[in-house]
Amino acid sequence: MTRPPQPEPSAVVAATAMFVEVLVVGIGFLTGLGILAAAIAGPDNSRQLAPAAATPLAAGAALAFAYALGILIDRAADTVLAPARRRLRTQSFPTSAAYAQARLKLAEVPALAARADYARSRLRICRGWVLNSILLTLAADLALWRYPVEHRPLLLGTATVLGVAAALGFYLSWHAITATGYRKLAVQTAPAATQTVPAQLPAAAPHTP
Repeated sequence: MTRPPQPEPSAVVAATAMFVEVLVVGIGFLTGLGILAAAIAGPDNSRQLAPAAATPLAAGAALAFAYALGILIDRAADTVLAPARRRLRTQSFPTSAAYAQARLKLAEVPALAARADYARSRLRICRGWVLNSILLTLAADLALWRYPVEHRPLLLGTATVLGVAAALGFYLSWHAITATGYRKLAVQTAPAATQTVPAQLPAAAPHTP
């Protein structure tokens, strides 16, 4: 008896993954905006506004706003990093048409396409958190400057160093994932590779007694 082909990943699963990615980026940026707003408002005003921010209605609005912000920041980060992305792409694909053709070939192999989607998921989170790290660093520094804290110079220096390290780490991660993704795509869609990689797992041979 033959075994049925392996099912492709559900579109619902892919949509859920995209929603989570956008939300992760948006929550980080919204947190930075919250710290920045608290720093600008100052200690006294922040204490007065804190009860209103702790209501369920505010939490729901914040979640929806975080998702919308995630879309905005993802697009902004992609625009900022576009020159570097194009330079990396030309190392594997001489033209945009060659890259588009390779994407079409990859879509014909579900197993490879699923791996590429996972890589793009990590890529989107890393590029969004490049901007998030910058905002969180600036917001934390301003908050430490406005609020009465002990050892302010030490805390400011620590927050700045950690923030710069995080932004650099996310950028380097994005750079590595992007470069590797283009190289793998070029190899996987080369004529020799596409002839040897099946579109789906082969069916098992029928069992004979």
